[in-house]
Amino acid sequence: MNIRHLSVRQLQVFVAAVRAGNLSATARELHLTQPTVSLQIKRLSEVLGEKLLEQREGRLLPTDAGVALHDAASDVLTRLEELRSTLDRVRSGEAGHISIGLVTTAKYVVPRILGAFARLYPQVQITLNIGNRAHVLQRFLQQADDLYLFSHPPSGQHVSATRIIKNPLQIIAPPDHWAAGRSALRFEELLGERFLIREPGSATRMMFEAWLSQEGLALRQTLQIESNEAIRLSVASGLGLSVISEHTLQEGRENFAVLQVAGFPLHSHWYLVEHEGRRLSHAAQRLRQFIGAHLQDCIRTDWIADAYTPGKPLLQAPPTP
Repeated sequence: MNIRHLSVRQLQVFVAAVRAGNLSATARELHLTQPTVSLQIKRLSEVLGEKLLEQREGRLLPTDAGVALHDAASDVLTRLEELRSTLDRVRSGEAGHISIGLVTTAKYVVPRILGAFARLYPQVQITLNIGNRAHVLQRFLQQADDLYLFSHPPSGQHVSATRIIKNPLQIIAPPDHWAAGRSALRFEELLGERFLIREPGSATRMMFEAWLSQEGLALRQTLQIESNEAIRLSVASGLGLSVISEHTLQEGRENFAVLQVAGFPLHSHWYLVEHEGRRLSHAAQRLRQFIGAHLQDCIRTDWIADAYTPGKPLLQAPPTP
C-alpha cells in the first residue's frame, strides 16, 4: 500500500459515494459517468488493499476500512477547501502579512492609518520595524520590508515614492523662555541658546542642518539626544531648545512653547516608499490601495500632502533627489 498514490479526485469521488449511497447518484452529482466512478473507487481499493464499500440495505455503505478512509478524506478535503479560501483572501489582500519600515517620528501618525486598515482587514498581520533614517535606509537597501515611510527618502532607479503626509518641523522652548509668546523672531536671536538635536542619520537633523547651511548659520552649543520623547522632556525641563516634528508635539504631557521664528516651520513630508526589486505582497498592495483611497479619513486634513489625491494610485514615480 502506498498512500502517496491517492489523488484528491479519488477522495472526492469516494466521499461523494458514501454520501449518496449509490454510484448513479454519485456520477450525477460529480458530472461523471458511472463507469468512471466505479473505476476510481476500484483503484482506491487496490491502493489501500481493502474493500471500501459494500451493498447493504439497498445502498452502498462503507466498510470499516471505508469509514477510516472517509474520515481521513473528509478531513483532507476540508483542509484543502480552507486552503482555497485562505488563498482567495491572500490573493485579494484580505489576509497575509505586511512588513513596514518606519522612521521614528512617523510612529506618531501611522498607527491611526493602520488602526483603520486593521478594522477592515483583521486577518492581515502587520510588523513595524521602527528606527531612524539610517536604520530604515539599511532595511530598504536589504529589501527587508514591503513598504517604508521616510521623511527624507532614498533616491535611485529602484525607488518608488509618493509624498503623502506633511511633516512640519517646529522650534520648541521651555514654557518660561524669554522668546515664548514673542512674534517675528529671527533665528539669529537664538544662536546663543543650547539646541537639543537628534543623532546623526536622523532626517529631522538632516533637514535642520541643511537649513542652517543654506542660511549661513551655525549653532554654538548643542546636545545630542536620540529620542523625541527625551527631547520633549528635556526642553520642558529647561535644558535647551529643539527643532522637532510637529507630530511629536501631540504626544506626551510636557509643557513647552512653540516659538514663532521666521522661516519656520520647516516644510518636510513623509513619503510612502517601495523598493521596486521586491515583489509586493497582496496584503501590502491592499494597504497601499487603502492609503490611496482613505488617508483623509485617518488623519487631520491639514496634515495631508498637497500632492495626495484620494483614489489616485500611489507610488508611481521616484521622489526628486
